[in-house]
Amino acid sequence: MHEHEKEIEDQVGSIMAAELLAVLATKAPDYPYTNLVAFAATEDLKKLLFVTTRSTRKYLYLISDNRASLLIDNRSNSFIDFRDAVAINVTGRVREVDRESYPHLGDIYLHKHPYLQEFFSSPSSALMCMDVEKYIIVRDFQNVVELDM
Repeated sequence: MHEHEKEIEDQVGSIMAAELLAVLATKAPDYPYTNLVAFAATEDLKKLLFVTTRSTRKYLYLISDNRASLLIDNRSNSFIDFRDAVAINVTGRVREVDRESYPHLGDIYLHKHPYLQEFFSSPSSALMCMDVEKYIIVRDFQNVVELDM
């Protein structure tokens, strides 16, 4: 890995650790569909985790087409964002976590979001995992860099 790639990966990891919410984009029958989700990343950044209820539209859409995108950003909603904000678009395929992987991946999710324990543990909830294919990082509103996983 080149020094520049390591710097980008470190920045992505830092933002992934600091931010709590992401915008999930799924494919609905006639249009894209977006939702806020509480997410967590594995240390190697190859998997992103979130929980949803199986009765939601997002779950239904992901079951019918598992391609999805997550947008994570570090904006503060102030004028300084025009200079300092970084947006990360993560693309990949989403699947419900199998029972064998549930304890390990669930621990990662709950370590970041312990206040969601009850929601996570509900029988109607599903732990979802995005297998990351690519990170697209945008800085200064026009500086775009891609990081393939």
